[in-house]
Amino acid sequence: MPHESVTEDDGFAEFAVAAWPRLVRTAQLLTGDFHEAEDLVQTTLAKVYGRWRRVPRAEIDLYVRRALINNNLSRIRRKRVAHLLTPVLPESLRHTSAGHAETVEERTALLAALGDLTVRQRTVMVLRYWEDLTESQVASVLGCSLGTVKSHARRGLAALRAHPALATASTSFSSPAPSVPPSPLTSPSPSLPASSGVRR
Repeated sequence: MPHESVTEDDGFAEFAVAAWPRLVRTAQLLTGDFHEAEDLVQTTLAKVYGRWRRVPRAEIDLYVRRALINNNLSRIRRKRVAHLLTPVLPESLRHTSAGHAETVEERTALLAALGDLTVRQRTVMVLRYWEDLTESQVASVLGCSLGTVKSHARRGLAALRAHPALATASTSFSSPAPSVPPSPLTSPSPSLPASSGVRR
């Protein structure tokens, strides 16, 4: 696909309206707060608009993802509050056929486990398993090497697998929600690696 540049106003409003729900859901996973997520997306889109003329059409999605991640990292550095990193569950876990009590148990367990990951590990997990990007795409978004992405993913998965909250609720994660592709966060296979002593 040719890298055809867009003009400053050409298609931005349509893009923003279409991308808003997806970007807010992703931002919720990163911030743990709906209003913080909306603010993050609004700030990101405002910055993207200022550079819209120079963004090739084929790179718009990648550019916006990278801007969202970078703005979130800046937000974290400014606030320096660990509890703001607690994510919101993706729809695959919020919309399940389990009973209310079971769903609450799953939610609590996953939040506790994800809350102990480092910022980079959590970002990789969101992009890799919720946004369903390839490792190469994650590396491009984060501006790091493929090996770094693999390392964060491996350690993040190991930390989740070894986390006591997930261990006690392991039966709740035995099957993915209908029509949602299975991932290491919602499926029992493949087996996750053993813990490697991840630190925050």
